[in-house]
Amino acid sequence: MPDQPDFPLLSLGMRRIGWIRFWIQTILGVVVIGVLLFNNVGSSLARNSERALGLGPGLSLTTFAFFLLLYSLWQGWLIVRAGRAINSPARPSRGETSRLLKRGLIVDLLGLVFSSVGYQSLAGALFVQASMQAPGISLGVGKFDMNNYPITSLEMLSVLSNTQVLFAHLIGLIFSLWLLQRIYRLK
Repeated sequence: MPDQPDFPLLSLGMRRIGWIRFWIQTILGVVVIGVLLFNNVGSSLARNSERALGLGPGLSLTTFAFFLLLYSLWQGWLIVRAGRAINSPARPSRGETSRLLKRGLIVDLLGLVFSSVGYQSLAGALFVQASMQAPGISLGVGKFDMNNYPITSLEMLSVLSNTQVLFAHLIGLIFSLWLLQRIYRLK
């Protein structure tokens, strides 16, 4: 008699990994939305907000990667539900479960692409801004002094939000690949 797949062990593993993925991505998503909201509110209150126009494309791509992260969170919840269903008599097929995991992989890969391009955009804008700084301390004469544009903490927060969303998609990708490998390893 051939060995039966160990469905209770697979179910436990999918539920645990699904919950770990879900909560890590949720925490990172809360950090991202907090930083993006703080960045939008803070940049509108900043005196020289017109000089940070180069950050717009990077922040837009970061926001789009965040929306993909929300979809990835929903996929993580579906992985937990599939893990519960595997241990029941009406278990999903290997094909259904692998399609669910592959959808999560594609979303996380798209999120990685958009957040990576956004990161490059943010880093490029901050590099240009840093290269325009005058050496030493500038004691300007008001708004007519265009020599020194220091990089502010709000601009660094935009890079931080992008890094957080990139890491959240990387976590989702790693966990989805590991679960997909476990499903295909079953006999």
